[in-house]
Parts: sequence; structure tokens; C-alpha cells
Amino acid sequence: MPLVVFQAPWSRQLKIISLLSAALLLAIPFILIGKSQQSPSLLYSIAIALPPFILLLGAAFAIRGYSLVNNNLQILRPGWKTSISLEGLKEVKVDPKAMQGSVRIFGNSGLFGYIGLFQNQQLGRYRAFVTDQEKALVLYFPGKTLVITPNKPEHMAEMLRQHIR
Repeated sequence: MPLVVFQAPWSRQLKIISLLSAALLLAIPFILIGKSQQSPSLLYSIAIALPPFILLLGAAFAIRGYSLVNNNLQILRPGWKTSISLEGLKEVKVDPKAMQGSVRIFGNSGLFGYIGLFQNQQLGRYRAFVTDQEKALVLYFPGKTLVITPNKPEHMAEMLRQHIR
């Protein structure tokens, strides 16, 4: 499979959540600095540094897009990639409602994406690399399920179905 790149569009909801979260994470240190004593304790200094660190960590894991190269799906991040083998891919389904009723088990629910391990009744436990839930593309493997959100889910689904054949 030649290199094919799909963008990862952000939903309106994700933009709002990320903007509000970033504003809060940037405001907290300024508030704490304004209220700090001459020589704050170590714990207070950590409380000042932690919110910007969380913001930078979230930004480092943001999803920029998805690429199909050889037998791999690559999740494109700022400066790096997460590579997932397509070996054993059984089924691909476009499903805008795939994440409805999901509970986050481990990961991020809204700061630059919905990324991590989630669970709902429809899919069971699944791994998500999502930026716009309305563009959900579900990949079924033996023993695992993956949800991604490319800008053209139908087109990517067709390319992946050809890979299955």
C-alpha cells in the first residue's frame, strides 16, 4: 500500500474543550504566582509548573492525521508517529455513533483529542485516536478494536477494505 495521508479534522466540541482547557491550564500558574509568598514551598512550585506541563504533554500527543503505509496505520503526531500493524484486520465500518455512551478507562477526553482506552456497550473496550466523533471509522481486529477519525472516513474505509481482500 503506497503512502496515503488523511487529515484529522477537529470537531467544534473538541475546539471548545481544548481552548477552555488550555486557558485554564495557563491561568492557574499566573493565579498561583500572584498569591505566592516570597519563597514558596516545593509543593507550591510544583503546583505552578504542573498545569503548563500537562498542556505541553497533551499537545505532544495531539493527532495531526493518519497515514497508510505498507501494512501499517500511522497516527501522525507533532514530530512523531504511532504505528499500528494492519495485520489481521477483519472489518472496517464507518459509524458516526461509535463512541456514544463511551467511558474513558485511560487516556484523554478532550485536550487536543479523545485518545486512549475507552469502553461502551456497542464496541466493548477499544482504543481511540479521535478528533471528530462524527467521522468515526472503526477497525476490527481479532481481540481488539480501534476508532480513528479521518477527514474522509468512507474513502479510507474503502482503501482498508481493499487491504483486507
